Amino acid sequence: METATELKNVALVNKHIALGAKMVPFAGYLMPVSYSGLNDEHLTVRSGVGVFDVSHMGEFILKGENALDLIQRVTSNDASLLTDGKVQYSCLPNENGGIVDDLLVYRIDEKSYMLVVNASNIDKDWAWIQKYNTKNVEMHNISDKTSLLAVQGPKAILALQKLTDINLSEIPYYAFKKGKFNGVDNVVISNTGYTGAGGFEIYFENSVAEKMWDGIFEAGAEYGIKPIGLGARDTLRLEMGFCLYGNDIDDTTSPIEAGLGWITKFTKEFTNKAALLEQKEKGVSKKLVGFEMVERGIPRHDYPIADASGNVIGKVTSGTQSPSLNKAIGMGYVPTAFSKADSEIFVIIRDKPVRAKVVKVPFK
Repeated sequence: METATELKNVALVNKHIALGAKMVPFAGYLMPVSYSGLNDEHLTVRSGVGVFDVSHMGEFILKGENALDLIQRVTSNDASLLTDGKVQYSCLPNENGGIVDDLLVYRIDEKSYMLVVNASNIDKDWAWIQKYNTKNVEMHNISDKTSLLAVQGPKAILALQKLTDINLSEIPYYAFKKGKFNGVDNVVISNTGYTGAGGFEIYFENSVAEKMWDGIFEAGAEYGIKPIGLGARDTLRLEMGFCLYGNDIDDTTSPIEAGLGWITKFTKEFTNKAALLEQKEKGVSKKLVGFEMVERGIPRHDYPIADASGNVIGKVTSGTQSPSLNKAIGMGYVPTAFSKADSEIFVIIRDKPVRAKVVKVPFK
């Protein structure tokens, strides 16, 4: 168990504590899990605007003639399709068919890229990419000096537009602009997010973190802006069927099994391409599916999934009572035979099989 002395702090930790946030250890950091309560925070993002401090995420800068070549060799998606100001979702396949991490690839220019990785995997990812850095690509780990706020929800654009001359409505989904924001130069404003509610992710140096936080809350006051914790981040992403590393994907799950074939492009060479191509062509024995509970009960991480005869066939990777949909939903791996929509499965809750059915994601 992590102790308080081992935990890192994000630049805004004192803000969260002053706001009465419930703070918990997460990925080696002391992070806010909730403020006003999970349901209230979740619904605020779905209908209005909320701010997540996700400064624990990792950021790497890759520069030089061979930066793209390195990214192409270590990631599953085709980064050669990126143009300046575009972002791509991808993953780092390992050599055994699993996933080192999922990440975002930002193309700053032809020879400069930013990779955004999960907090718990910063050191692992850095070492993994360095292992393949055989052509002297310049690499900078800027994670410890970079703060990141995710301002999410349908009213995010109204609040944020007050703080910049950049026309935010002209930044397409999975694109970004770099410029002046709240009086600060060199800020990255990205139309990405993990909630499915719209909004932007804003990257800046730790030294201006409080100024940024205060400016955003002032701009969003008329729209009922609220701070949002990691608890609601989890329920929001789950409603969208977005994978969480460490739960739905990890070193033992392949992108094909996880339904991430769409970010696995076989038009180029990359780590473990041959094995993943074989999986795609021959099919996989298990798949990650979304499901909703038919009978009363809330599925939780690691609960067993069984068939009608009581045989355990898989396990829940993520589950919750959905605040927006008012029903219990989850994701988990099941044999391919059970992966079609409307397939009947049972989640074992307190030793009792509880009926559920497979559904397509995002959940409705």
